[in-house]
Amino acid sequence: MPDDVTGAPRAPAAMTAATGYSLAVDIGGTFTDVVLRHADGRATTDKTLTTHRNLLEGFFRAVDLALGKAGLGPEAVTEVTVHATTLVTNAVIERRGPPTALLATKGFRDILSIRNEHRYDMFDPQIEFPDPLVPDSLVYTLDERMLATGAVEKPVDAAEAAALARRMAADGVKAVGICLLNAYRNGANERAARDAILAAVPGMEVTLSSEVSPQIREYPRASTTVMNAYTQPIVAPYLAALSAELVRRGFPNRPLIMLSNGGVVGTSVAGAFPVRMIESGPAAGALAASYFAEVLHLPRLLSFDMGGTTAKACMIDAGKPLVAGEFEVDRRYRFKPGSGFPITIPAVDMIEIGAGGGSIARVDNLGLLKVGPRSAGSEPGPVCYGRGGTEPTVTDSDVVLGLLDADRFLGGDMKLDKAGAEAALGRLGKKLGTDAVATARGVFEVVCEQMAGAARAHATDRGIDWRGLPMLAFGGAGPVHACRVAELLECRHLVFPPMASVLSAFGTLVSPVRLDLVRSALSPLASLDWDSVRALVGGMADEGRAALAEAGVAAADATLELGVDCRYRGQQNEVTTDLPLAVLESGDAAALREAFESAYEALYGIRLPDVPVEVVTWRLAARGPLPVANPSPIAGGAPATPRTHRPVAVEPGVPMVPVYDRAAIAVGQKIEGPVIIEERETTLVVLRGWTASVHPTGAVVAERVA
Repeated sequence: MPDDVTGAPRAPAAMTAATGYSLAVDIGGTFTDVVLRHADGRATTDKTLTTHRNLLEGFFRAVDLALGKAGLGPEAVTEVTVHATTLVTNAVIERRGPPTALLATKGFRDILSIRNEHRYDMFDPQIEFPDPLVPDSLVYTLDERMLATGAVEKPVDAAEAAALARRMAADGVKAVGICLLNAYRNGANERAARDAILAAVPGMEVTLSSEVSPQIREYPRASTTVMNAYTQPIVAPYLAALSAELVRRGFPNRPLIMLSNGGVVGTSVAGAFPVRMIESGPAAGALAASYFAEVLHLPRLLSFDMGGTTAKACMIDAGKPLVAGEFEVDRRYRFKPGSGFPITIPAVDMIEIGAGGGSIARVDNLGLLKVGPRSAGSEPGPVCYGRGGTEPTVTDSDVVLGLLDADRFLGGDMKLDKAGAEAALGRLGKKLGTDAVATARGVFEVVCEQMAGAARAHATDRGIDWRGLPMLAFGGAGPVHACRVAELLECRHLVFPPMASVLSAFGTLVSPVRLDLVRSALSPLASLDWDSVRALVGGMADEGRAALAEAGVAAADATLELGVDCRYRGQQNEVTTDLPLAVLESGDAAALREAFESAYEALYGIRLPDVPVEVVTWRLAARGPLPVANPSPIAGGAPATPRTHRPVAVEPGVPMVPVYDRAAIAVGQKIEGPVIIEERETTLVVLRGWTASVHPTGAVVAERVA
């Protein structure tokens, strides 16, 4: 049965006056989720297993399911079609990219191997880093030189660059990232190298660091450039095929693509810079959490998203997620900054760990129970899926404990093999000296503690007291485990939003069209050339407006938001702060310093008024109008009674637990835990000591009473 949610959020600005349907599809590591939403708030949701060999197969299977339930054809989707995907992340982690080269300045060929010379663990003699996406044999160097001022000391020799391109082609290279010294100040040499390469080898995919990441610091810039080059030959054809298939099927509009920064853009921008899509799906979930923070009047909220492969925690502060200028991909250790690839692309600031429904449980060499980060994914999936999986997972444990009904998974469309799950957990239990149920209970506790630990680390690193924060739980597995995670975080208020299982897909529909741009231009504040800065920011503004125009945002509706990274002279790291555009227009150095020092003091508790300030990087966010949050209250209805009861073994001694259909529960009806509330795509588990009720928005709000 589809979820019909009245009062669901309004769509992005381009759709605020819409009368037709919008479509959102989020491809995750295990499931592909779809939301078909009318402008009046009606929504139909569904999900299907992700088809990793051909993502578009699962994409259109999910779309066909939703359209079929609604009794509609593609022509009804007259508003936006928005897409979030794990395609880029999976390509990097699974190393599915084509042979990719790096072209660096002569003398700097080892930049990917040397990294930044930092050890993320000083006392680990066997420290590990992920292998570079570009092997040493495919690093080439060019005899050129750009000075730190942006002046060309030695231009590119076109003949040398063309000869290197022919060598690359002979070596089987399909894509190349060009990252030349100081190109963030002036990309002329990189552009000249690209022209020469394409003249010699017309089919080569070329990425320039001066376009994808024009920021100071050589290694992060090279890492970002290489990752974009590595994934572009995969993503660009995928987006082209998606657009073509939508047209062939009769969908009226080209798709918009979700980016890591919490905004959507057109396919040409996304295809040229796929590195901006790495945190596409998780960012959409954070934007949906921001919407509910606004609707429920919660100034600060912890977003908890647990899907089939990973769990994500994100702080929502003042109604919006934090956005960081850098993040990491493919970490060797989940809580160890520096153990992955740095990516200097603005992204929603969150922590992500390998703890999802498909996370595999095992016994380590010390005889301890461990869960994840390895996942069964959708192929073969958990043992209970009956698709060939043999290793027990979190979902198998949930089935054995009675949290999930094996006969009603996905509304009964996907029957689960409970006996197979019990057998797999029994085999694991023999290694621990326990039975299948006790082992399943251990898996449940371990994975919940891992997720609570991630949330604690994420909040503490940002100077936020995590104790007692309200929590929003979503994702296919999030509502199953949220109560226990909330208890570990001393949380007393827990929100299960409507469409919880597909909320990341829904989040793309409440995300504004947005593009974040960055330019480094190191200068002492006292001698800042304001005319040069205005020209630099003006160039970013033009690029941002062009991207918004492609996504359908009128020039009059575009908004520009300025930010700047500054530091005290002698420091290594910068602090980012927002800056009114009027400060740039007037050249008010005192106002810029005050903005920086206020942000610095908020982080560190002090100011250094006698130390000169340096301006390092300028940031510009170009965005369309924000979605309007004005849900209509849903009808009250009559109080519901349990549909059935079943035994649940999460806690020893818990009696038969009542099971309710979510759609039947009346607004304001209070239900004491323990209780299970089922909907087609997920299950809400409310433990003993909690009381649940339905909010007028359709969200189930649980409060801890003991």
